[in-house]
Amino acid sequence: MPTLSMFYGIIVRMFNEKGGKHHLPHVHAMYSGKEVVVTLDGNILEGKFPGKQMKLLLAWLEIHYEELVANWELLSGGETSFKIDPLK
Repeated sequence: MPTLSMFYGIIVRMFNEKGGKHHLPHVHAMYSGKEVVVTLDGNILEGKFPGKQMKLLLAWLEIHYEELVANWELLSGGETSFKIDPLK
């Protein structure tokens, strides 16, 4: 699963789950042993994050929405994703 970005201890990854349980474009984020799966528009599909880190992740998703969609399309076509700037 390619890592797209890392910021404030949060690692954000994406891969295409053709035929998987999540049919919507989404990311997997990890922080301190916790994992959350979130759609690109910020809806939680699975898991839970601490409040502060969830707010940071949601802000990052909003800022980089277009880049995330582009990465989803690349991965869906079997191509390689690209890195996205961290939240600063």
